[in-house]
Amino acid sequence: MNKAKQLIDRLEAQHSLSIEEYEYLIENQSDELAAYAAEKAVALRKQVYGTDVYIRGLIEIGNICRNDCYYCGIRRSNPACDRYRLTEAQILDCAREGYTLGFRTFVMQGGEDSAFSVDVVCHLVRQIKAEFPDCAVTLSLGEFPREAYQAMFDAGADRYLLRHETADKAHYEKLHPAQMSFDNRMRCLRDLKDIGYQTGCGFMVGSPYQTAQTLAEDLKFIEEFRPEMCGIGPFIPQKDTPFRDFPAGTCEQTVYLLSLLRLIQPNLLLPATTALGTIRPDGRERGLQAGANVVMPNLSPLGVRKKYALYDGKLCTGEEAAQCIGCLSRRVASVGCRIVTARGDIIR
Repeated sequence: MNKAKQLIDRLEAQHSLSIEEYEYLIENQSDELAAYAAEKAVALRKQVYGTDVYIRGLIEIGNICRNDCYYCGIRRSNPACDRYRLTEAQILDCAREGYTLGFRTFVMQGGEDSAFSVDVVCHLVRQIKAEFPDCAVTLSLGEFPREAYQAMFDAGADRYLLRHETADKAHYEKLHPAQMSFDNRMRCLRDLKDIGYQTGCGFMVGSPYQTAQTLAEDLKFIEEFRPEMCGIGPFIPQKDTPFRDFPAGTCEQTVYLLSLLRLIQPNLLLPATTALGTIRPDGRERGLQAGANVVMPNLSPLGVRKKYALYDGKLCTGEEAAQCIGCLSRRVASVGCRIVTARGDIIR
C-alpha cells in the first residue's frame, strides 16, 4: 500500500507516471487506496472548479448506425433495435426546452448515419447557434474526414466527443469488426484537436479482453493527448450483441479511474456518466465524490429514450431526465457540489 500511495502522491504532484506505474495502481486497487486517490482528486478539482458541476443537455438525434461494434446495442446488424431519427424541428424543440430549463450546452449525439451528412449537421449547428448564441454546441457523431470536421467547426460547433474506447490497437480490434480502424479513430482525434475543438475522448471500463495493461495505456494516452474532456463508464452488456454474456464493468473501478484521471489532468472536464448511474443507483454521486464535475441529463423526446439502447438497463426516465433538474440538483448537493448554469468551458 505504501508504494501505491507514493505513486498517487507523485501523480498528484507531477501529473505523470509510466505505463508500468499506472498498471501497478490498477492491479493494486483497494477501497483504502481508492479513498486516498478520491480525496486528492476532489481537492484538485476544487482548486480549479470549486464545487461547480456543469450540466450538458443530451439530445440523442438518432440510433441508425453504419458501424457494427461488438458491444453496442445500436450496431448495424442488430435487427431487434427499434430505429429512429429525429427531425430538425424535434432537435430544435429539444434545445428550446433545454434553454428554458437552464442548459447552456447542448450535446447532439447519434449513430454514424449518412442522413446526418456534414451539410445537415452544419445547418443544425447554425440554427442552434443563431437562436442561442450564448450556448455551446457539442457534437458526438462519430468518424468523419478532416474537412467535414473543419466545416462543422466553421459552422459554430465548439466541442466534439469521440470516445477512443481503448488506446491499445490489438484490444480495439477485439472490440470492433475489421472494417473499423484504430488508426483512423486516432487520426480523427488528432484532427479535432488540431482544428481547435474542445476535444473529448474516453474509454469503457471492464470491457471484454481488457487488462490492467490496456487500462494503463488508456491513462497514458490521456496524459499525453491532453483532451479537454474524457468520458469513461463501465462496460454494460447488451442482450442483442456478441458480448451479451460478458460481465459488466464495476462502479468501483470506474470511480477509482475517475480519480486517477483528475490527478493526471486537474482541469479535465470529467463526466459522471449515465452508465455509472445505471450500474449503481448512486453511481453518479460516487463519480462526483471521486473527482468528476459534469453531468449530462437527457433532453431527447421521452418516446425515443429507450430506443437509444447502447447497453441494457439504461436510465431513460426519472431523475436522469433534464426535466427533473430539481431532483438532480438535490442529488448533486448531497455530495457537496452545486449545479451551475454556464457553458462550462474548460478552465485553462
